[in-house]
Amino acid sequence: MSEQDLNVKAGLRESATFDAATMTEIRRAAESGIYDIRGFGAKRKVPHFDDLLFLGASMSRYPLEGYREKCNTQVTLGTRFAKKPIVIETPVTIAGMSFGALSANAKEALGRGASAVGTSTTTGDGGMTPEERGQSTKLVYQYLPSRYGMNPDDLRKADAIEVVLGQGAKPGGGGMLLGQKITDRVAQMRTLPMGVDQRSACRHPDWTGPDDLAIKIQELREITDWQVPIYIKVGATRTYYDVKLAVKAGADVIVVDGMQGGTAATQEVFIEHVGIPTLAAIPQAVQALQEMGMHRKVQLIVSGGIRNGADVAKAMALGADAVAIGTAALVALGCNHPKWDEEFRKIGSAAGYYDDYHEGKDPAGISTQDPELSKRLDPVEAGRRLANYLRVLTMEAQTLARACGKNDLRNLEPEDLVALNVEAAAMARVPLAGTSWIPGQSF
Repeated sequence: MSEQDLNVKAGLRESATFDAATMTEIRRAAESGIYDIRGFGAKRKVPHFDDLLFLGASMSRYPLEGYREKCNTQVTLGTRFAKKPIVIETPVTIAGMSFGALSANAKEALGRGASAVGTSTTTGDGGMTPEERGQSTKLVYQYLPSRYGMNPDDLRKADAIEVVLGQGAKPGGGGMLLGQKITDRVAQMRTLPMGVDQRSACRHPDWTGPDDLAIKIQELREITDWQVPIYIKVGATRTYYDVKLAVKAGADVIVVDGMQGGTAATQEVFIEHVGIPTLAAIPQAVQALQEMGMHRKVQLIVSGGIRNGADVAKAMALGADAVAIGTAALVALGCNHPKWDEEFRKIGSAAGYYDDYHEGKDPAGISTQDPELSKRLDPVEAGRRLANYLRVLTMEAQTLARACGKNDLRNLEPEDLVALNVEAAAMARVPLAGTSWIPGQSF
C-alpha cells in the first residue's frame, strides 16, 4: 500500500492550498533564504489546446482524401517589407535558444534537424555560432536587451532578425545564465568574465517605447539593406496592445510566446505566475492584426507549449501563420531521455523531471557546457531525430486539415473548432461543444 493510500486509510487529508509541494517549497525558502531558479516551463495546469476539438467533415463539409489530395504546408514569412522573405516548407519553426544555455552540439543538431525539413531555427541570447550558421539553411538572429554576442557582421549573415521584447516564461524579466555555464568560449562571445553569473536586462537600452523601437528597426533594415524580415517577439501578457504597437513599429513578423513557453533559467515564481496561456493570447493577437488590416500581411508565429500536430493545427485554425517549438525540440534531441535516468538520479532528479538546466550538469549533453557531457550528444543523430519529429508534426496537422476539408493548413479557421469547457471557449473564442455559445460574445 502506498504512502498516500495509508494516509487516506488513516483519515488524513491534504490541504488543497498547502499541499506537499507547497510546504516543501516553503521549507526550502526558509532554509536557503533565496528564491528557486529552474528551467523548463510552467508546470501548473492551464487551459490549453487539448481543451479544443476539431469538427471533421461529414455531410455539411467535404473531407479531402489523404492519399490523393494535397494539403499545402508552405508558409512565407516577412512579406511586408523584406526583399527576401523566408519560405519554410512546414509551419513549425525552432524557437530561440542560446549557445550558453545549450551546448554547441545541441545548437548544431537543431540546425541540422530544421534544415532537413526546410524550416528555420533561431540563435538566442549570446550570438551566432559557426556550428549553427553552418548547419542552418534558414537562421533567425535574435537581437536581445543584453546585446550579448551582437555584431553587424552576424546580423548580415542572418536570414531574418528577431527583436526580443519578452519571453513567455518570463515576460517583464531578463535572461539568466549562471556562472557555472560561462566557459571561456561563452565568455568571449558575450564579452563577459568567466564563471560570473550573467543576468540580462528586462528591457532594451536602445528604446523606451514603440517610437524608439521603430527607429531601431529602421537601423536594422539599413544594416541589412532591407533584405531580411524583422520579427518582434513578445511574451503573452497584454497581447492585443503589444501586437498593435509591434505593427506600428514596423514588424514584418510578430512572435507571441505564451506562458507555457520554456526557459533555460529564471525564478520559478515568474514561470508559474506571470503571463497568460498561449490559447488566450492567439485570438487577442489576431484581433489586433485584423483591426489594423494586417492579418496575413504581418505574419503571426505562436509559441509556448506546442507538442504535436494537433497543437500546430489548432494554433493555425485560431489564426497563426506558423508556430515555434523549443522544449519539444529539446525532447526530440534527447532531453530527459530515460536512458540517462541513473545519471539524473545521481544529481537529485530523474528522467522526465530534470529542470535544473542552469546548473550545467545535464547528463544528455544538451543544456550544458561541460565538454565531457556535451560529447554524449551526437549532433547528426540528434538532428535526424528532430527532423523525424518535425515531419510527424507536419503530417498530423495535414491529416486534421484534410479531415476539415482544407487543402492548406492556413485555411483552417475558428469555425473548425469547438471547446470542451467554458474557460477554453472564452479564451479561444470558439463555441462550447454542442452549442453555438461563445462565452462573453453570444447567448
